[in-house]
Amino acid sequence: MRSLALVLLLTVAAVPARAASEADYKAAYAAAEAASKEAAGLRNQWTPTVSTLAAAKKAGDGGDFDRAVAAAKEAEALAKASIFQATSEKEAWKAMEIR
Repeated sequence: MRSLALVLLLTVAAVPARAASEADYKAAYAAAEAASKEAAGLRNQWTPTVSTLAAAKKAGDGGDFDRAVAAAKEAEALAKASIFQATSEKEAWKAMEIR
């Protein structure tokens, strides 16, 4: 779990060295949206992912591409973390079963 938190922190902390463009935003948003849909398909979509994705869209629509890219990358990291949780816990519950 600690490594998951570290990966999430490093992903969110990765700030681009240059100003983000609309193309950067669209690529980041598409990746975040795809990961979010995958998490939803696993029935493990976290609510912070949805709100962060909405914040990215709002910032992108407002032309603040730096903020939009950062929010989209954060949403993607959250979605990937929820995917990791869903897949790792898919079998982990068996270890907790009383036999």
